[in-house]
This record gives sequence, C-alpha cells and structure tokens, in this order.
Amino acid sequence: MFFFCVCARRIGPVLTSVAQATEEEFTNLTTVLPGVGKSCLLLQFTDKRFQPVHDLTIGVEFGARMITIDGKQIKLQIWDTAGQESFRSITRSYYRGAAGALLVYDITRRDTFNHLTTWLEDARQHSNSNMVIMLIGNKSDLESRREVKKEEGEAFAREHGLIFMETSAKTASNVEEAFINTAKEIYEKIQEGVFDINNEANGIKIGPQHAATNATHAGNQGGQQAGGGCC
Repeated sequence: MFFFCVCARRIGPVLTSVAQATEEEFTNLTTVLPGVGKSCLLLQFTDKRFQPVHDLTIGVEFGARMITIDGKQIKLQIWDTAGQESFRSITRSYYRGAAGALLVYDITRRDTFNHLTTWLEDARQHSNSNMVIMLIGNKSDLESRREVKKEEGEAFAREHGLIFMETSAKTASNVEEAFINTAKEIYEKIQEGVFDINNEANGIKIGPQHAATNATHAGNQGGQQAGGGCC
C-alpha cells in the first residue's frame, strides 16, 4: 500500500511561477501482497521509467514528487510498504501518519484480489478514519492473462467506498492519474475541513512560512474585531 503525507508552506514567485502558491506535502502509502507491481508503479510515477525486474520490497521504501493542484504546488511523500506477512507489523506503524493510501492487486493473480478485504480491514483499523483509499488493479497491459475482471474491481470499490482504477506500470497507463486523483481527493477534504491541517498525525504537515501567514491573518482578524468593539 502507498501512503501519502502533506506539508504546506508559503512560497514566493522566485520558487514557483504561481505567485503566493501553497506548497503542500501529502503522505501516501501502498500496501498489498508481494509481486503485484506496486514498487514499479511508484518508480513509474516518480522517475517516469519501468524496471522489469524489481526485488521484493523489504520493510518500507520511499518516494516523492511535486505536482500542481488548483494552482498550488503539492509535494507527495510516498511510502511503499512490503506486502509480505512478516512485515505487516511494520506496515501498520505507517497507517496513522498517512492522509491517503493506494491498495494494489494484480489483475493476473486472483489470490491478490481475494486478499483485499483483509488488507483493507487492517488499513482501516489502524488508520485515520478520513484517510482516502484508492483501489488499483495493476498490470492492465497483460489482458490475455487476466484473472480478475474490471467489473469485479469496480464492484469491490463501490461496496467499500473506494476510488477505483486499473493501471499498467509497464505502459504508464493511468499511473499518473492514480496518484494525482488520490492527492486531489485529499486536497478536497482539506478544503472542506475534514482534515485538521494542524494535526500532523493526519499525514498533513504545514510548513513554518504558511503557518506564520495563517497566524498573522488570524491576528489581524482579532485586531479588527477588537477595534470594532470600541467604536
């Protein structure tokens, strides 16, 4: 599973073409059975390349990339967790610090799909209740070897309230969309006030400049209210 974490700070036009843009950092997590291609998905998203032979993830690997949402610079911090049962206790320790997660299965392996319920229950038990979860059916380029129909993935996602998409780390099909759409869902929840941006346990971290701007704004509002009271 991939986990996302968020950090935001005010940055000026020298660092970005968007003046007064907000940089936010989302922490994402990926959790699944081994061999479904999640590490290849991360590599395709962060480095734009496919590595056909990839060692099994041992413990946790890390990736990061900047994207833009609503004119704001967003930094995705992504934790790629091991799918082996022996590393499950390590994976659980990352759930609570994540704003979002990608739950990945292999469309050519029925067993990976059959274990989704166990992984999902584990994630929801140990994570923030507002964590955004996207279900990913990977290896869509291997249509001739498909064991799990797309409709099955869609039905599972509907039943459990997940976002769903099929991807191919090899061809890069929907890889960009999977990560960015998850980040957009997190961003929308922040805008709606679902996530407490001052609580880093939600996988959201506010940088010092942005926090200072918010504090100054709040102080100005307080001063205006106090001034209004004496007039």
